[in-house]
Amino acid sequence: MSLIRRSNVFDPFSLDLWDPFHGFPFGSSGSGSGLLPRPNSDTAAFAGARIDWKETPEAHVFKADVPGLKEEEVKVEVEDGNVLQISGERSKEHEEKTDKWHRVERSSGKFLRRFRLPDNTKPEQIKASMENGVLTVTVPKEEPKKPDVKSIQVTG
Repeated sequence: MSLIRRSNVFDPFSLDLWDPFHGFPFGSSGSGSGLLPRPNSDTAAFAGARIDWKETPEAHVFKADVPGLKEEEVKVEVEDGNVLQISGERSKEHEEKTDKWHRVERSSGKFLRRFRLPDNTKPEQIKASMENGVLTVTVPKEEPKKPDVKSIQVTG
């Protein structure tokens, strides 16, 4: 797994890749035998990587289910200082000519998810770890600024 910081990226509308016909027999998913063409089968196949985002008093925590992926197959990047990007790729299983498939439900391909981080984060201190197929990305928060209070002496 690599943590990469990038800049000069402006793509606010590319937060998720989504195939609205995924799972339908006539849709764009599958082997291309549907009524509609499949736009980008490598990306659409595994685009739905499920990610939870919670905020604690100390940090923003992202948890992604990436079963079967190795650390080196997952990238965690920060673009323009405030866009967290999580991406990866699950390779297709090698097929032998003698293999006879009865069902294929596990997806393969690329996934990409982007999240605009709030202003109160410290993206330069991001930590990422993977355990049992779950990627955890922790983005620390800045401590809240205390108001500058000055005492004024009242004279009579």
